[in-house]
Amino acid sequence: MKKLIVALCVLAVLTSALFAGGTAEGAAKKSNLRVGMVTDAGTIDDKSFNQGTWEGILRASKDFALDVKYLKPAGTTEADYLKEIGNLVDAGYNMVICPGFKFESALYVAQDKYPNVKFVILDGQPRTADYSDDRIENNVVGVYWAEHESGFLAGLAAALQFKNGNFGFVGGMEVPAVQKFNWGFQQGVKYANANFGSNVTMKQENNLYQGTFDDIGAGQQIAASMYDRGVDVIFAAAGGVGVGVINEAKNRAAAGKKVWVIGVDVDQYNEGVMPNGSSIILTSAMKYLDRASYDMIENELNGRFPGGSILHLDSRNDGVGIPVENPNLDKSVTDLVAQAFAQMKSGAIKVADTGDGLFK
Repeated sequence: MKKLIVALCVLAVLTSALFAGGTAEGAAKKSNLRVGMVTDAGTIDDKSFNQGTWEGILRASKDFALDVKYLKPAGTTEADYLKEIGNLVDAGYNMVICPGFKFESALYVAQDKYPNVKFVILDGQPRTADYSDDRIENNVVGVYWAEHESGFLAGLAAALQFKNGNFGFVGGMEVPAVQKFNWGFQQGVKYANANFGSNVTMKQENNLYQGTFDDIGAGQQIAASMYDRGVDVIFAAAGGVGVGVINEAKNRAAAGKKVWVIGVDVDQYNEGVMPNGSSIILTSAMKYLDRASYDMIENELNGRFPGGSILHLDSRNDGVGIPVENPNLDKSVTDLVAQAFAQMKSGAIKVADTGDGLFK
């Protein structure tokens, strides 16, 4: 089993490339790069994982004059993903970005089948479907995020803003990345209650996983039930299911109700905008998907593609956070969150990536 885990000392070298932006010094000699993407469950405009990844690819296409394309598979099986990866390779795309852990077994096969193609998998690494083996070749990079840290910051911000109230969580599939968002969120709320006098409650009945990332209707129904039970704020880490949560919150806000949603993965403020210009998105727990896809493309253009590596992006390398601008948060709140983020970076605040003592 071959697996290279990139330590902080290596990340320090890569971070300047990962988050630098700007022009690609090697673009001229690598101008034959063609970048493809295969979408995960949901659509390219899911306001979350697929869209965030694709936006980074589009930005790279504009900055570096690249040919880019995405394909949506018929389903979410290994065979479905391999078919579209093959279609991209056959069409001449020599870099393929795959957003989501569901691509793991497909890339386990593809990395050997297409050794001259560069692959990036977000939230995963190549492994067999039965988890009996994980192996990453030099043409693949895996990227993970510390979702629990951005969840913590969002929970802290919401609890500081509300001071009192009832919060809920809606997840998509009960997988590690979504669970970590949830666990970090709960820890952020608890931290605000313990250190800043907030009195925010969370109940097990308002903490659940819908089981998919694309059932918008189910997300709306779940949100309606939670709001009916007196929940003020729902953190939705659920892809398309989260779109349903946002839709329900907007409907209720239009009827004069004060309900809120915390977005995920990207800044979802604009997705919650009402006809009057206000938004029901309180803040968002972000992991910079667009930066990851953009920077892996830029690294390849510059001859610095970290193949065979697994990258871990967190507060220490500015891989997670909440939006820079939060119109629905008081400045006093964002100042305290910024302080907490600095303490997180220094190690003074440690957020657990497990659910010990928390709602599952």
